[in-house]
Formats: sequence, structure tokens, C-alpha cells
Amino acid sequence: MKKVLVIIGICLLAGYLIFSVFYFQGKPKDGVCSKFEVEVKNGTDDEQFVDTEDIAQYIKEKGLDPTGKQIKDINTNAIEEAILTNQLVKKADVFVTNNGAIKVSIEERKPVLRVMSGTGENYYIDNEGRKMPLSRRFTAYLPIATGAIKEDFAKTDLYKFALFLHNDKFWNAQIEQIVVLPNQDIKLIPRVGDHQIILGNLYGYKERLDKLLAFYENGLNETGWNKYSVINLKFDKQVVCTKR
Repeated sequence: MKKVLVIIGICLLAGYLIFSVFYFQGKPKDGVCSKFEVEVKNGTDDEQFVDTEDIAQYIKEKGLDPTGKQIKDINTNAIEEAILTNQLVKKADVFVTNNGAIKVSIEERKPVLRVMSGTGENYYIDNEGRKMPLSRRFTAYLPIATGAIKEDFAKTDLYKFALFLHNDKFWNAQIEQIVVLPNQDIKLIPRVGDHQIILGNLYGYKERLDKLLAFYENGLNETGWNKYSVINLKFDKQVVCTKR
């Protein structure tokens, strides 16, 4: 008899748990949406590309504003898809909060390079190698690539080079401008030191920058950072300098 009571108790507990899951899962879908909230989770207020008020206004213009609607009738997927048309947005999660609001959590795309080409184009390349528009709200502090830049080159070879600079603490702080010459050779303008760096093409750039770093540490620290006007890295195993 005791064994039977234990089995019955277990069955009742399991039934209650199943009921609770479905009951409480359905509760947020009851009632009316109290408000619509938009947040950017990967940026501070003064360093955001996306304006949350612009996002909310865009959702209203698309006829998707959930405020005052029955939660069960709100299409969160449609809201998410509309937000993702903004090319500054990488990811958008739309969900119902415990207090009956619809909330959007946005993850912005992360640029590693700004391109200002000789043909007048002006855009970012993000950390996934994709073209990204500028924002009227915030300008990122990044190396600027100028000169004879085609979009395909910007999204491939130049992107890989910019990502290397971005991930290296020293070069990220040192390189201010990347000048692309018509033959796709690269000239670099540093932030520290009144000189230009002739890198050449982007094949084997890491080894050439390692060579330049050694020259900085063992040469310029002794002679002074403004002694030379040009530092040329195009020659194999050599650093050729032009005196000012």
C-alpha cells in the first residue's frame, strides 16, 4: 500500500510540474503590451552607432509598434526582421518581459577600418569583412584607408590587414592612416613620429612590421623619431630610411 501511495505521489508531482510549465509559459502572452523598449547591449550611450529612438520610430512607421496590442497578437519575428534591415545592427532579440513589455536587445556591428576612397565612397569595414555604413550619431576612432580603393579589395586583403592592426595593441595605437596606391602598394601614416612608412604590397606584411618594430625599438629610440622622413620596408631583410 505504501508503495502505491509513493507511485501516486510521484505521478501527481509530475503532473503538477507539466501543468506549471505550460501554465506559466503561457502567462506572458496574456494581456496587453505595456510599452516598447529598445536597448543596445554592446555600447555606452555616447558610443553607440544606433539611435534607440530612431529604431522605435522606424517600427512605428512600419506599423509594427506593439504598445497597446494584445501580446498574443504581436509578431516579434516581424519586428526583429524590420530592425535587421538597419545595416548598423548585427543581431536583434525581441522578447516579452515579465511586466508585459516588448523589449528589443540590439547588438551592433563592430568596425575595424574606415574607408574614404578616391572615388568619394565613405564607409566602414566591420570585423567580419562586411561593408558597414557610417552613423550620424557616433564616429569610431579607427585607422582611415584612403586612395585607390575598390570595394572588393577593401573587403578582402585590406580587411585582413586592418583586422591584424586592430588585434595588435601596438599597431592599433600607432597606425593612423593607410594609403592605397594605384598599384595596391601600401603607405602608412603613423600617429607617433613625423615620417611615412612604405610597406609595399600586403604579402608578408606581418614580417615587415615585425622588422619595423625592431627598428623602432633599437634605432629610433636612440636617434629620435623625427630624424627620417621615409622608412621603406619593401626591401628584403632591410629597413631603408631617408633622412629629413
